[in-house]
Amino acid sequence: MDKNTFTGLFLIMIILAGSFFLMKPSEEEIKKEQQKQHIDSLKKAGALKPAVAKADTSRKAVAVDSAALKAPFGASSVGSEQLITLENKDIRVKVSNRGGRIYSVELKNFKTYDKKPLVLFDGTNNQFGLSFNAGGTKVNTNERYFTPTSTDVKVAGTDSSAITLRLAYSPTQYLDYTYTLGATGYKVGYTIKANGLDNVISNSKALNLTWTASLLQQEKDIKQERQYSTVYFKDMEDNVDYLSLTKDESKQIADQKVQWISFKQHFFSNVLIAKQGFDKVNIAASTDINSKDVRQMKAGLTLISNQTDTYPMEFYFGPNRFSTLQKQGYDLEKQIDLGWGPLKLINRFAVIPVFNFLQHFNWNIGFVILALTVLLKLVLTPLTYKSYLSMAKMRVLKPEMDEIKAKVGEDNPTLLQQEYMKLYRKAGVNPLGGCLPLLLQMPIIFAFLRFFPSLFELRGESFLWMKDLSTYDAVINFGFNIPFLGDHLSLMCVLMTISTLIYTYFNNQVSGATGQMKYIGYISPIMFLGFLNSYPSGLNYYYFLANMFTFLQQYIIRFFVDDKKIHAQMEENKKKPEDQQKKKSGFQAKLEEMMRQQQQIQQQAKKK
Repeated sequence: MDKNTFTGLFLIMIILAGSFFLMKPSEEEIKKEQQKQHIDSLKKAGALKPAVAKADTSRKAVAVDSAALKAPFGASSVGSEQLITLENKDIRVKVSNRGGRIYSVELKNFKTYDKKPLVLFDGTNNQFGLSFNAGGTKVNTNERYFTPTSTDVKVAGTDSSAITLRLAYSPTQYLDYTYTLGATGYKVGYTIKANGLDNVISNSKALNLTWTASLLQQEKDIKQERQYSTVYFKDMEDNVDYLSLTKDESKQIADQKVQWISFKQHFFSNVLIAKQGFDKVNIAASTDINSKDVRQMKAGLTLISNQTDTYPMEFYFGPNRFSTLQKQGYDLEKQIDLGWGPLKLINRFAVIPVFNFLQHFNWNIGFVILALTVLLKLVLTPLTYKSYLSMAKMRVLKPEMDEIKAKVGEDNPTLLQQEYMKLYRKAGVNPLGGCLPLLLQMPIIFAFLRFFPSLFELRGESFLWMKDLSTYDAVINFGFNIPFLGDHLSLMCVLMTISTLIYTYFNNQVSGATGQMKYIGYISPIMFLGFLNSYPSGLNYYYFLANMFTFLQQYIIRFFVDDKKIHAQMEENKKKPEDQQKKKSGFQAKLEEMMRQQQQIQQQAKKK
């Protein structure tokens, strides 16, 4: 990259950043536009109509109520809401007789970021019910009042308990919802039983179930929480997929059965599992930036009954801890984002087992990350040594490269590179020797970039001044947004950036880099300061430790690398006959051939 190209790219970055900041609409403008769109949509749907006289409204209400009582399931159209609590040592589930649905779920062993009870969803922000036709009347069970068979249940010991809520058409024809809960755990059994309704419900063998929920904020950084929250689903062939994490999206699945649907948040999930599978699925996830809730999620599901008209299902309401999800079965752990391709394999089969092993010592999570870093650096020591040795060789060879540059000049870069390649081959030096070990370590660096933000074990854990390793540690809150940085400054991210700049400085000293290459390495750490400023402090803590241990490794390796011996070995290599010199690698041969072709093209251009 020459000086002009570098300068141009740098100016483009500044222009883009300035344009983003100056042209971004204000929060007030965004809210006004959203309100306007909302009102327009209501008008189109007919939801906004002129007010009518109070007398007329009252008279219509009486007529509707009278008609509703005579309709199928008419008695269930009126009533008062009551909540029944189903509770064990891990969760507290409140079930409403209105709709027979789960009204709210509290995880008793966890708290929100501000130390309040952790409630996954609550009240009217969620709906769950069947819709069907009965005698020409459309029935939505979410609006009907069920009759519970028992009151509050608290499960203890090793037993499990159950409650049933009934929606009756007649004494022998009814719809039952049965909820079961064990003494421990995060699963709630849920079974729908349709008894004697074949001649009442149109197409009773296929029931439509709708589930919607507006998920409550649990974490400090709602922006980051939204980035990890969406609808996940798994088909009967063990394929797990999900909707967009960054934009509103909906999806219809009609060509295969779906085993479970999950309304997944960053660190907690609400999963509905059908043992026989759902036949048709419509799912959607959306974000309302004006709402205090994380995301709004919806699932429309079709249930095909068996011979007994029973639909066995179960809920999972619990943490996205890899080991916990794995114990539930059904591949629920695949909801956790471990990266793609090789990154997923590294995290799944290397990082997680080692991390779990270190946790058995019951150390503070900060010391677990420290031990993980030490182990990783020990494993990578051979690559670090090879990289340092290669950079030392390039440093020793630099005076000769400067002589070649002075002799050939900078007007013919192709010829200059050819002469450099000859020198490398004679001296037995691989110019990429210092880069390849670093490139081999890059998958691990990126694997940790995906691993730490998804690591439930960091949530709520403190270390040093960092109160929660799963989110940023703001040393300064600006009160306004700064492009590429946000509204705060993370202290651990700053320390990580400083350590990276120091690491770059020492690398330049070892490799003898000069000119533009000497300064290019300082740009990336500054860019990553903005990129990682809102990432978990646990991740920045790991990167900081990795830099520190790399300094220590290089300091120790320096005692085993003698520049004089390297120079003497290079001189010996030069004296060898060409056929005994180190053979060119395939890459080197291709590179030299490209340089020859480039030189021929330049020579032909000069002749013309």
